[in-house]
Amino acid sequence: MYKHILVPTDGSALSDKAVAAAITLAQLLGARITAFHAIEPYPLQGAYAAEASGVAELQPELFAERSEEYAKRVLDAVASAAAAAKVQCATEYTTGRSPSQMIVEKARNEGCDLIVMASHGRRGLEGFLLGSETQKVLTHSSIPVLVYR
Repeated sequence: MYKHILVPTDGSALSDKAVAAAITLAQLLGARITAFHAIEPYPLQGAYAAEASGVAELQPELFAERSEEYAKRVLDAVASAAAAAKVQCATEYTTGRSPSQMIVEKARNEGCDLIVMASHGRRGLEGFLLGSETQKVLTHSSIPVLVYR
């Protein structure tokens, strides 16, 4: 059945539930997982705000550093949960403009045969304006996607 599962996570409570479900599924199938966190790059408009206000927290270097620290924390938690369940787990993070595209590319490049991810259930105008990364993955992935809600 499935042997290598990609588990994108943003560290949210719902994402944590999807991670737990993916680990349980991997355990039942004897599969391995790759936990993945997509970091969006520093927002351009924020650069101008930082220069105008002088707020150090908005500097691109600090933003990148904190984003990587957060990614490592989130992925370490997945690795610990997988280890406790005796599931082989690799962790990776990447920075790019489109989280959904990074997820699809990571699954393809890693040879994953299933993507397990959460959906925050945004609908209507909120879903249209914010976009749904899960919906974009579903649309663009040739690999099966299991959506956890």
